Amino acid sequence: MLKASLQLRLGQQLTMTPQLQQAIRLLQLPSLELQAHIRELLESNVMLEAEEEDLEATASFEALGADPNERAPDSGEESGSTVEQEPQVEIIEDGWNETSAAPGETPWSGDDEDRQQEYQDARGETLHEHLLWQLEFARLEQRELAIGRAIIDAINDDGYLTEPFDAIAATLKPEIQAEAAEIGEMLQIVQTLDPLGVGARSVSECVQLQLAALDRGTPGVDTALAIAASHLDRVAQRDISGLKRELKVPDEEIEQALVLVRGCHPRPGAQISSSTAEYVVPDVFVRRTPGGGWTVEMNSAILPRVRVNQSYASLIGRAASHAGMRAQLQEARWLIKSLEIRHDTLLKVARSIVERQAAFLEQGEEHMKPMILRDIAQAIGMHESTVSRVTAGKYMHTPRGVFELRYFFSSQIEATDGSGTSSTAIRAKIRKLIREEPAGTPLSDSRIAELLSGEGIPVARRTVAKYREAMGIAPSSERKRAQAQ
Repeated sequence: MLKASLQLRLGQQLTMTPQLQQAIRLLQLPSLELQAHIRELLESNVMLEAEEEDLEATASFEALGADPNERAPDSGEESGSTVEQEPQVEIIEDGWNETSAAPGETPWSGDDEDRQQEYQDARGETLHEHLLWQLEFARLEQRELAIGRAIIDAINDDGYLTEPFDAIAATLKPEIQAEAAEIGEMLQIVQTLDPLGVGARSVSECVQLQLAALDRGTPGVDTALAIAASHLDRVAQRDISGLKRELKVPDEEIEQALVLVRGCHPRPGAQISSSTAEYVVPDVFVRRTPGGGWTVEMNSAILPRVRVNQSYASLIGRAASHAGMRAQLQEARWLIKSLEIRHDTLLKVARSIVERQAAFLEQGEEHMKPMILRDIAQAIGMHESTVSRVTAGKYMHTPRGVFELRYFFSSQIEATDGSGTSSTAIRAKIRKLIREEPAGTPLSDSRIAELLSGEGIPVARRTVAKYREAMGIAPSSERKRAQAQ
């Protein structure tokens, strides 16, 4: 018979404290989300306050591997690196408790909302609203106006009419009994509205509507209308010889008609968009130094600067009634510590990336080195998961453009000499070979693989095909057909 008993066991278990969970969460937040999160905390925690910016504050310069007080070299000093030397990367860093941005550059300044509104699309008009606005000025009777609104309601975001006439008539009942012929007449009016081609029931009709708006004396317009009516499939297949056989018109007229057809918009509704533009704000700036090295600088304009409100903190006593205030004070201190960790970790990762990818910054994608999370993790003495979090949604501004930090990581293909080539560099080489291929004789995937192997990069034909398709480049047969046209 089983008998109940008590046993004492000793063991070790790794647990994540709330403070550690907060640090990890802040580490992976993009800058804009972090700013929103800090604003929420400023409203809920009285122990936190936005740090006032000092116009007289200056940035502190800290050179890697040098005295913290050593200045960055100017144009008259030797500070660069040659091709044979390790690239010199310098950090131009705002101390966490120091400031370098003017009030107008900080996310906590009072005019921040006004500055952001300069970039927003104040119109925010949808295709539906755009069409209704035009319909109001068409001088229609109330009955016609109601039918027109029902038709517009049945038009999707691409500008196509997706409902049959009987379904549109059903939406008008019982107030209005509309026949199919009456709805068809009203549809013709809707199809005259901007953008051209709206209200079409097929791609063919959409293209015909746009071509019909052209002057009848436009060269090739009649042939273009014939192509739009019955031969769009041949245009999609680039079957020019088939078009010539079907239409029996001169080659010059075919070319003119094809220019007109390809100039039509297959999704006219997409021209009216209510979405606002989204802007990428870099977290890190990378700049070239006069001596030939690189500087890494945090974007101080988006750094969330907060501090403990000392006025409230000094009033806290040991009374039990102050327990809630003490808890908020502890949360505020942990938040500031977590922000410091995020700031330092992001700077370390960015510096390490620049050190390894200096050749890319100097010479372009073909010189991108293979790099994985483990390489950066070992360089900065952190776990790979930490590097993965800090590179997600963070952007670096370089002389070659703005890139997400994850862009610099790529797999490796072993070269014949034992070195490795990154997949990003291979894509760049494939793109260059295709761009420079002889006219009329495009390079096949097999030929590209041979050329790369000749450069010491052994890749299979299927690998070339995979990279080519990922870049949206057509196969050699389609490129040859396009060149023939």
